[in-house]
Amino acid sequence: MKKATTSMAKSDPKEGTAEDSPSLLIDGRIKELSDWRGETLARVRTLIQQADPEVVEEWKWRGVPVWSHDGIICTGETYKNVVKMTFAKGASLEDPSGLFNSSMEGNTRRAIDFHEGDKIDEEALKALIRAAVALNTAARAARPARSQKKSKSA
Repeated sequence: MKKATTSMAKSDPKEGTAEDSPSLLIDGRIKELSDWRGETLARVRTLIQQADPEVVEEWKWRGVPVWSHDGIICTGETYKNVVKMTFAKGASLEDPSGLFNSSMEGNTRRAIDFHEGDKIDEEALKALIRAAVALNTAARAARPARSQKKSKSA
């Protein structure tokens, strides 16, 4: 796994300290949930890591696990009755297995809501994660390289 980065304010105790790595913060979130939501978030995390061994774990927006590779792949939000996996560019991804079941109205994001007792189609989810990584990687490769400004001395 690549380096982990974090965006957290030291003044907010829910965010942890600057020494806390995003991976440890995600571990803590899974442990604090201690129910089906923690199990689901842990399973989703494992599948993301299997699909993309170079994934970077981040902790953003006051406690949201984020997985990135050349840009955000997805987030892992937890609510009372759902674990929501939001793909940042989901609307641009093919979803032949029909995993997306939430946030369908937007032009950019798409999400998968997991409810208690839901079975995860692991192979389809890993394929969707790989497609998101490919989309991010292609977008990064398509950006023009920054040119060095030539000095005006002569």
